[in-house]
Amino acid sequence: MAAPLESAPTMIEIPRTAALAERVDQEIAVSSWLPIGQERIDRFAENTDDRQWIHLDADRAAAESPYGATIAHGFLVLSLVSAMARDAMRFSNLRLAINYGLNRVRFVSPVPAGARVRGRFTPIAVAPLDGGGVQVTWRVAVEREGGEKPACVAEWLVRYHETESAG
Repeated sequence: MAAPLESAPTMIEIPRTAALAERVDQEIAVSSWLPIGQERIDRFAENTDDRQWIHLDADRAAAESPYGATIAHGFLVLSLVSAMARDAMRFSNLRLAINYGLNRVRFVSPVPAGARVRGRFTPIAVAPLDGGGVQVTWRVAVEREGGEKPACVAEWLVRYHETESAG
């Protein structure tokens, strides 16, 4: 079983998603470090049918890969963004959050098996939705502990719908 997220250094409380418009281009949350062990990489490979040796074969990766070890799939790192967001931010009146997609994703540097990653979250656009709700475009940087460059950078779109009391 995968190790749970560590406690967040500082959980940010967001009482109303529309208020994020006041924080555009300001980093507002950082998640706890999340370990990316070989077992997690193996399970992701099994679930996605992406069994490339650079992710699974430690001996071959040590001998032949430019990284000297197995590395996490880029899509594995990306798939953890929502878990990192839940670790770093709590929305007071949230009824529903929908992952609406991505505008841009880059896998900048590898995440070797055994490394830890965390997400840094910055709202870059906040727009009301027809029929209620707010769409937030987040700039997310997933950094690897000790890494010089982020492992992944993305523009992530999330649609938030609050309870009526959020009004």
